[in-house]
Amino acid sequence: MNQNTTFLVVSGTCAVLSVGLIAALRSWQRPVRDPTAMGLSGLIGNTPLVRIASLSTVTRCEIYGKAEMLNPGGSVKDRVALRIVQEAFASGRLAIGGLITEGTAGSTGISLAMVAKAYGCRCFIALPDDAAAEKAQLLTALGAEIQRVRPVSISHPDHFVNVARRRAAEDDSAVFADQFENLANFRAHLSTGEEIWSQLDGNVDAFICGAGTGGTIAGVSSSLKRRKRHVHIGLIDPPGSGLYNKVTRGVMYTRQEAEGKRLRNPFDTITEGIGINRETANFKQATIDSAFQGTDQEAVEMAAYLMRNDGLFLGSSAAMNCVGAVKVARALGPGNTVVTILCDGGQRHLSKFQNPKYLQQQGLAPQQSGRHLDFIA
Repeated sequence: MNQNTTFLVVSGTCAVLSVGLIAALRSWQRPVRDPTAMGLSGLIGNTPLVRIASLSTVTRCEIYGKAEMLNPGGSVKDRVALRIVQEAFASGRLAIGGLITEGTAGSTGISLAMVAKAYGCRCFIALPDDAAAEKAQLLTALGAEIQRVRPVSISHPDHFVNVARRRAAEDDSAVFADQFENLANFRAHLSTGEEIWSQLDGNVDAFICGAGTGGTIAGVSSSLKRRKRHVHIGLIDPPGSGLYNKVTRGVMYTRQEAEGKRLRNPFDTITEGIGINRETANFKQATIDSAFQGTDQEAVEMAAYLMRNDGLFLGSSAAMNCVGAVKVARALGPGNTVVTILCDGGQRHLSKFQNPKYLQQQGLAPQQSGRHLDFIA
């Protein structure tokens, strides 16, 4: 027996495995969280990277989704909430018993409410009243104080962000999380990029996702570009958002605004959590090579496609991100490895994006079947 073999004992039987096979088995095992994690913070991050088989087969690229819906709060925003609170404590701006305020469409508020409890703090969330009902229900269950507000422009004093900012100014113990402009958001996602790089052993050709605050695409792009200068970073933008034109033309512009045809607020889209018409401090940290536009119909069809073919039950922004993954895979050609973010699951979208009756009322009921991707332009 030479030194390049080893014994594996299974049920009392000796089997001989080569060192190469042992290495292959080890590389197959997915990373797992520390089973002795001390407290909530130890459960956030280090999420699995899942190969999306159906999309990979059809595009002839390797397409992966970073499964951020497996964070304890159910979304990618757990990372941001934890970083914001930790930095606020470290700077002395926040102490036990203090108040954390935020204006959010839902997911960041849920994460902040959860993290606030873990750190012995209170939480106030200003939430647009057209956000999915499940998000408000979760915030209540987590003990947050909620104020529902009508969707208006960020320049309006009653925009949910401005309401949360005022609330913080009224309480000496309060910190305004300010996820859009607080660079703790960007810093939280530097580790997301490092995890992706490690999980694929550097075999990353492209990363794509949508942007709301811009923290995810900023942190991941900075991390991956530092490792591999030529990695391709793409943006997928929903209807009513101006970021596509900001990236491709250098001007924040959207047709719906120009023509006065806006149908929904704050954006003309069924997706929640992505799309914006201003450049945030976090988004300015991103390095983006290309941008694509997605439609509501593409996002709805993608969600149904992934449930049908892969058993993945996703929220609206995650579905739009997968639309972007297909678009960038087609643009780069077969053989590339593309990664996106599975921001959250469909559980908090049951009243809207994952509600067949609601989709029918909006004229967005999925029409496709099978494994083809013809629904993506």
